[in-house]
Amino acid sequence: MAPPLDGITVLDLSRVLAGPTCTQTLADLGGEVWKIEPPDRGDDTRGWMPPDIGGDSTYFLCCNRSKKSVALDLKTEEGRARIAEPAARADVLVENFRLGALAKYGLDPDTLLRVNPRLVYCSISGYGRTGPRAGEGGYDFTIQAESGLMSITGTPDGEPMKLGVAITDLATGMNAVQAILAALFARERTGRGQHLDLALFDSAVALLANVASGYLQTGQEPSRHGNAHATVVPYQLFDTADGTVALACGNDSQFQALCAAMDRPDLAADPRYLRNRDRVDNRETLIPSLSDAFRTRGTDDWITLLKAAAVPVGKVRSVGDTLNSDDVQGRGLVVEVPDAVHGRLRLVRSPLRFSDTPLRDPVAPPRLGQDTEEVLGPQT
Repeated sequence: MAPPLDGITVLDLSRVLAGPTCTQTLADLGGEVWKIEPPDRGDDTRGWMPPDIGGDSTYFLCCNRSKKSVALDLKTEEGRARIAEPAARADVLVENFRLGALAKYGLDPDTLLRVNPRLVYCSISGYGRTGPRAGEGGYDFTIQAESGLMSITGTPDGEPMKLGVAITDLATGMNAVQAILAALFARERTGRGQHLDLALFDSAVALLANVASGYLQTGQEPSRHGNAHATVVPYQLFDTADGTVALACGNDSQFQALCAAMDRPDLAADPRYLRNRDRVDNRETLIPSLSDAFRTRGTDDWITLLKAAAVPVGKVRSVGDTLNSDDVQGRGLVVEVPDAVHGRLRLVRSPLRFSDTPLRDPVAPPRLGQDTEEVLGPQT
């Protein structure tokens, strides 16, 4: 059975992370992705290192598997001429240039949709193609700050903190995939493509989720809770005799089960802790009691005990611990692919799973310009 997007051609004019994350997923789904890169340096992330493997940036490797690299200078008349034909027959185009930058190359949505009315043209930017800041560039770090995400991340008495990965880039890439797939589905009914406008800022604000809802309904500014939860208790990290566990009691019955497993029936019966709202209001007295109890046993003992009681709990792992775990191996989340230079590369595979239309087998990320002639034909 062919992959879901078999036969769909994607022209990828994006760089760095949000756009390449989107187009990598389209490639996983079976689309033929032509990654257009400037011939002198390629995608910016090719130079983002360390870490690297033999001079190849591991950052670039994370979001460019299963694509074809076309080295083309769009600033030259020759480069623009060579891209015209692929653009006229592509199903999808993804770009993250500054507002208006592609118009001078004849690659703006209005021009291309006249030439190719079935094209799904996806623009990814910091603040969208409309609005007061449409002309500005956008970077994940500043978007995390301006969206409010930083203000709710970190310890209560510490400074605002960013997430350990570029979460607004990644979320925007995922949102772009959703929008593109929906637009392709709509095209089946209407016969027409359309222009999609995806913004890092919009995606970041949407990530505020229940925190945004809380503010919109009450007008109260949320605060930082570190590794604790603002509205569910106990739902945080606890130190054990030899490590740390993440406890997630999502309801009253799980809290009752926790107290039973800890042999603390007094906590379960205490009127201050009967309901979740009670525990939120009285977390200052409850958490120290739980912390004292957790320090009496080792991490593995607690995980065994609490899992047997159906209490959600997990060990705090390092990245290496996770990638070498039985969980990752059991799901096949790390794959080895052949590579012309390194022999083999280990990559994280797509998290998507299909029963009838499996994903494309992953292919190593391309070297700069390796597929130019295959895609565009010999230079005349």
